[in-house]
Amino acid sequence: MMLLYGILVFGQGAGAGTPDWTEGASIPIEGRWNPYGLSAGDFKQSVYNGKIHTLVYPVETTGLVMPAAPLRNLVEDHSGNPLRLAFESFFKGLTGIREFNDVFKWLGLHEFPKESDTGIYSVPYPGGVRPKYLMGYSPITRHQTDSFTVSCAICHSANLFGKSVLGLTNRFPQANSFFNKGKQGMKLYNPVVFKMYDHASDGELQVLADAKVNAKRVGVKLPLQLGLDTSLAQVALSLNRRNPDAWATDSAYYEKYPRADELDTNPGDSKPAVWWNLKYKTRWLSDGSVLSGNPIFTNILWNEIGRSSNLAAVDAWLTANGEKIRDLTTAVFSTEAPRIVDFFSAEKIDLEKARRGQKFYGEMCMKCHGAYNKQWELPGNELLPYAERLKTVSVEYDKATKVYDVGTDPWRRLAMKSLEQLNNLAISQKNNTVVKAQPGYVAPPLVGIWARWPYFHNNSIPSLCALLTPTSQRPSDFYTGDAQNPTTDFDFQCNGYPLGAKVPNSWKRKQFLYNATRRGMSNSGHDEEIFLRNGKELLTPENKTDLIQFLQTL
Repeated sequence: MMLLYGILVFGQGAGAGTPDWTEGASIPIEGRWNPYGLSAGDFKQSVYNGKIHTLVYPVETTGLVMPAAPLRNLVEDHSGNPLRLAFESFFKGLTGIREFNDVFKWLGLHEFPKESDTGIYSVPYPGGVRPKYLMGYSPITRHQTDSFTVSCAICHSANLFGKSVLGLTNRFPQANSFFNKGKQGMKLYNPVVFKMYDHASDGELQVLADAKVNAKRVGVKLPLQLGLDTSLAQVALSLNRRNPDAWATDSAYYEKYPRADELDTNPGDSKPAVWWNLKYKTRWLSDGSVLSGNPIFTNILWNEIGRSSNLAAVDAWLTANGEKIRDLTTAVFSTEAPRIVDFFSAEKIDLEKARRGQKFYGEMCMKCHGAYNKQWELPGNELLPYAERLKTVSVEYDKATKVYDVGTDPWRRLAMKSLEQLNNLAISQKNNTVVKAQPGYVAPPLVGIWARWPYFHNNSIPSLCALLTPTSQRPSDFYTGDAQNPTTDFDFQCNGYPLGAKVPNSWKRKQFLYNATRRGMSNSGHDEEIFLRNGKELLTPENKTDLIQFLQTL
């Protein structure tokens, strides 16, 4: 794929330009790896810069910032400080935390790799030195004091069997819980107490005072389940705390009496998406509800609404920082999916089974999920190393991204109705961002599908085995856990979470138990008229094994 990628990215000779972000955009069959048409050297630098921006949040005017030193002191002071005792009492879910980084481990952040890897797994070190903080913690200066916010990496980086992978869904982010606890905690903020017991400076007190004011404009809602942590609800509910005008201006009235919304009572949860699929799409989000507009630009705008930022200031920053948006977009769109042979022996894939699985894929899946041309189909492939024979050489996905209703849980797509109010914002209209709730979900490209278990937008399917099982036979509850040990934390044959007696004991905690019987977390759909006909399975257990082997090579 890399040879073809190089030809597509750099062989067309196009200079840097503005991509077409409209719904009807014409994109290369292999996707927009290099959306701005940069030269090879500029592309490499742009990807590097963009990765730094995913790690260190670039929006200097962002609304919610916290001072580092007072909070570090609060967490690490074990002398009986009454402020620390109040902290532990208020945040009962955070008791036992001893160090500042422990807060961010709870938040779901991962360590920077021990070495700044090269190739598709490269994670650059901000400033050239491996940070002591975690990926997603973002240092920022505010009121001449060291402060912090969180960056894109909080949701879009993850540990995968010892590698920190940018662009992979974080399976257990707690950003919404963090904002929720922070909003509650700011109600207790008293500058006199912080100065007396935490020795906060005047600049640090000002940062805290700003956060207390801004938190009033943030609408937060806890996710249904650990791992379902997208910002949909926070964006919509935060807008309802502002005036319904073109710039969503501040309103003391709506801060106190926010407008009613279906999301007050209905779920709209989903997991953060992987990055490497974006290059193939012309519409965005799991439901395809963002019809046009640069998705990276749009995501920053939504982040800032959820962080209580002044939209005129956001507009000014976005206008003045087009190069940063370009670099972020290039880094995200150029992301490649991790290959299973980089984590497991290639010999675990039986080529003959994968070939048979390819046939079933073509009959049942290709129409919606695209075609994947394999190295093993090309002349002379027998002379290549085994792992090379398993490669995908090209992807053929629909040029126009489509949505399908295959009976999966509807609540996420229905919730997008609450975000259609974004279309009324001047900043959305200026940048041609259009949101429209859809009747189904996008059938995503399946590149790297092996690495993104659990499945469905709401994480309700623990493995590919379960996905290929009729709804009535799928597990209604299962334990989840991080991908640390490839032997114990991953069922290779089924490709996903181990079930039953194979579940690691360390996972058997309430917070890691998924229950698919709750509203918004259903595991139904994607079976009838796909691999079922009138309730009868079309695949034998052996057929399913073959199909999974093929999917693992994508």
